[in-house]
Amino acid sequence: MLEFIQHLVNGLSVGSIYALIALGYTMVFGILQLINFAHGDVYMLGAFIGMYCARYFRLADNPSLGALLIAILFAMVGCAAVGYLIERLAYRPLRKSPRINVLITAVGVSLFLEFSGQLLFGSDPKFFPQIYRPSGDWSIGELRINPLQVIAFGISITLMTILQYIIFKTRLGRAMRAVSFNHDYASLMGIPTNQVISCTFMLGSALAGAAGVLVGLTYPKIEPLMGVMPGLKAFVAAVLGGIGNVTGAVVGAITLGLAEEMLVGYWAPTYRDALAFAILILILLFKPTGLFGSKRTEKV
Repeated sequence: MLEFIQHLVNGLSVGSIYALIALGYTMVFGILQLINFAHGDVYMLGAFIGMYCARYFRLADNPSLGALLIAILFAMVGCAAVGYLIERLAYRPLRKSPRINVLITAVGVSLFLEFSGQLLFGSDPKFFPQIYRPSGDWSIGELRINPLQVIAFGISITLMTILQYIIFKTRLGRAMRAVSFNHDYASLMGIPTNQVISCTFMLGSALAGAAGVLVGLTYPKIEPLMGVMPGLKAFVAAVLGGIGNVTGAVVGAITLGLAEEMLVGYWAPTYRDALAFAILILILLFKPTGLFGSKRTEKV
């Protein structure tokens, strides 16, 4: 039983990280019907921005929760700026182009960020500063829980709750939902669609930046290609939950994180990365709309 609880904690922690990344995929798809394959690399940039912020302000000299929040804030702001530039320079000029053009551009932006990261940061792994170091594990009887995982889960849930509030309780959120329903109708109603789309990219990128810092804190080794596999898994999580559905992205990510952890703990650790793609194949075969997705009729 204790082993199961330990795997449950691990799975929830990993799943919450996937959720922060998956939300960016699902929001952009809901607005533009676009799979932003560069999103995983924005997560990588968040980790490096957090690392350089920690070094510049010497946050590791006085590790605390406040130091962690400062690094997350800088990473979110930096990644939001990157998200804005990606949308403004790469995707907006192609908005009226065929979807294949935009898809190829997304792959190109992803490769550009990856190899630019290797050029700027070096291809060797970097050690993420320990800006928050709780003393020892948390003990509940014989159960030992890594407090960093709990902190990462708590911060992820907090950020997702804030996003939920923005989407459903603010004017920006109403505008985002209107644009996702129909760009032309929203524009006729006076909604600045270009600004709303840019804000969507910025929100999703900011969440990915926070995820990068949390991963760097929990697994303190970062490198320029660290966003490839988590980015793909987060995409699978978004598809599993129903891409375009915010709640579905969170549920799909938590489900994927738990499934991976149980696979590692009770069966075959070597199949961990394969599990996500097996789930993707099954969901596309038997329920292409995902768990919370709805069917759409498209005129051709």
